[in-house]
Amino acid sequence: MRVDEIPLPPGAHPRGTHNAITDVAGIRVGHATIAEGDLRTGVTAIVPEQLGASRRDLPAGLCVGNGFGKLLGTTQLRELGAIETPILLTSTLSAFRVADALVAHLLGWPGYESVTTLNPVVGETNDGFLSDVRARAVGPQHVERALAESRPGPVEEGCVGAGTGTTALGFKGGIGTASRLVDVGGTSCTVGALAQSNFSGDLTVAGVRMPAEVVLGEPAAETVGNSCMIVLATDAPVDSRQLDRVARRAVFAMGRVGAAYAHGSGDYALAFSVGAGAPPADASLDPLLGAAMDAVEEALLNSVLTATTTRGFQDRLARAVPAAAVRSALRHAGVLPPA
Repeated sequence: MRVDEIPLPPGAHPRGTHNAITDVAGIRVGHATIAEGDLRTGVTAIVPEQLGASRRDLPAGLCVGNGFGKLLGTTQLRELGAIETPILLTSTLSAFRVADALVAHLLGWPGYESVTTLNPVVGETNDGFLSDVRARAVGPQHVERALAESRPGPVEEGCVGAGTGTTALGFKGGIGTASRLVDVGGTSCTVGALAQSNFSGDLTVAGVRMPAEVVLGEPAAETVGNSCMIVLATDAPVDSRQLDRVARRAVFAMGRVGAAYAHGSGDYALAFSVGAGAPPADASLDPLLGAAMDAVEEALLNSVLTATTTRGFQDRLARAVPAAAVRSALRHAGVLPPA
């Protein structure tokens, strides 16, 4: 169940065709999933087709809501306000192997034969509740698979790729995505979000709290590592400073879904643009900032609502959110009409 299937309205701005980050032209998403034995982990790749020999970087911004985590490549991103590689998400102790594999992959791109420096951007959350995180199971073959299988159009969500073993808000977490269509300074633009959820708190949908212990009638699933990675893409021609502002709204949006913002939660948002042209005036950014918050809120909810009950490492169990319970709570609160 996705948010638009509950159904809940999109807010002030309409959803894109696929309601996914891939609604931004040129963005592809791919996954490599590992679900065997004690492993529930993987890789998710966000690939901008605009990157290549003719365009080596894209403007980008970053918000570190809480820096208890590993987002590789942040110092150069901060310094130069740009990314120069696809963005990969994975398991916390596998981030370094994934970064190495990403560099090896890019050195093989046409036109990169003389490249001597690359800044791989790799984010992570800790899927150690459902997966043997110390095994560091993600390797070059999984990175290659995620990149090779990246596609435009609909994006697989829930227990897939980097979301295979995550938990969030007391339930099974995962990968979620959403998009909004917005007017920025008289130009029609798209903003899309993709989230890897693995954080604590009480699930909140449309302002209605749904604590896991109440919804499930049993203890909530534990969240190990307690982190969240959010990636935003837009075709609005915004610069890196403006993208910092967009990324900040993504971390704010975590509060809408009930995030606890715990001490050990690595909460990061990275925003980049594939647009071209002069950046708009800051005074025209309100629609983009609002649309980014709405897209992130929905992507985070989709990451949980599309996930399925998963049993993993040491026979631990993370349960899916019961769709009927969500609709019932929303009806009781008057958000949805009576059945």
